[in-house]
Amino acid sequence: MKQIDKDILHLAVPSIVSNITVPLLGLIDLAIVGHIGSERYIAAIAVGSMIFNVIYWLFGFLRMGTSGMTSQALGRGDHPTIVQLFRRSLLVALAIASVFLVGQVPLRWTALTVIHPSARIWPLASTYFNILIWGAPAMLGLYSLNGWFIGLQNTRVPMMVAIFQNVVNIVASLIFVFALGMNIDGVALGTLVAQWSGFVLALGFAWRRFRGDALLMRAWHGEQRGTVTWSSFFVVNRDIFLRTLCLVGVNLFFTSAGARQGDMMLAVNTLLMTFFTLFSYVMDGFAFAGEALSGMHYGAGDHRALRATVGRLFFWGMAMVVGFTALYVVGGNRLLALITNDASVIQASGAYFFWACLVPVAGMAAFIYDGVFIGLTATRGMLLSSVGATVMFFGLFFAGVGMLPPNHVLWLAFVVYLASRGLLQHLLIRKHIQ
Repeated sequence: MKQIDKDILHLAVPSIVSNITVPLLGLIDLAIVGHIGSERYIAAIAVGSMIFNVIYWLFGFLRMGTSGMTSQALGRGDHPTIVQLFRRSLLVALAIASVFLVGQVPLRWTALTVIHPSARIWPLASTYFNILIWGAPAMLGLYSLNGWFIGLQNTRVPMMVAIFQNVVNIVASLIFVFALGMNIDGVALGTLVAQWSGFVLALGFAWRRFRGDALLMRAWHGEQRGTVTWSSFFVVNRDIFLRTLCLVGVNLFFTSAGARQGDMMLAVNTLLMTFFTLFSYVMDGFAFAGEALSGMHYGAGDHRALRATVGRLFFWGMAMVVGFTALYVVGGNRLLALITNDASVIQASGAYFFWACLVPVAGMAAFIYDGVFIGLTATRGMLLSSVGATVMFFGLFFAGVGMLPPNHVLWLAFVVYLASRGLLQHLLIRKHIQ
């Protein structure tokens, strides 16, 4: 067990660091425009960041699908397939990005129409969008490269790239805004430079990996082809894409349902969802470890090691549940005070605080199983569990409206949604790990 624990932590800890640094790209932009002197810039950054967050979240299958298939190929010792997945995933990423670039005008109009910012914010958000859309090839390509590295049991490269991106973003944005006198366009250019810098650095690490591995170089130049067909590649990624649509739908509805209850309730829910976000950053690290290790053992046909790995992943998951639940129960009010100094919002959050404390125990299994499902490329089961949980979320919410206060119904539906995802995955995954 000690070696399995070492393998899990070796992969999980760098992924956790990467997850924590990723939101800093947006926070750095907000911090810089917050010192320019107009709330319009802050609002425009928030709108633009929301657009790209949703777009890139939807195409997260580029990372997840590549990770699962690459880890299985590594377990089989199938170097031609590892090379094939590297090329194929990058090709698909760049093809999708090309569609975004060609269709950026209708994409921008549709996104801004849906969000519907004020007339003062619209042109600033458009400027931000017009610049950052040119980072789509770098961002989507980086998804593919990160998935490939995770599949090769290497989470340190994505961590180093994420840290490097943030350093470049800070330096470039400060130069563009304060040295060259630009405003929101300077912030966007700084982020764009950081995105492409991170992509180029990741490509450099990939080339270094090829040069340091004679079998990979032989596969790169050889005539032997990989074993992953285009149809299987797209089936895996299609299932992950549809599953992500379910997640996006639930999260957007949660925000919208809170907003319909007024500004105060929207602020309360946004504040309390920070508890879920913090927990997800850590649990995603263990999910990434699950992708890499379960895929490798499954590809090698070592089902005993697979079952042992899943068991230890749940051990660490339970440890995180105990730790985070204790942290939230004991120090939750202090955490809220760190996020905001608005006493009225903190006071209003008290009535719903216990729901946020239930998030770790309700959501842990779903995070762990997501990683295992991806490693096994059992994406159909992951999709079915997400669809089932989504149906339960909306069914419970609309059935409960009128029986309980609306925001309690909303949080109840969300907690049940998290728990039911994990339960359905547990029932579906048995045949894969026996």
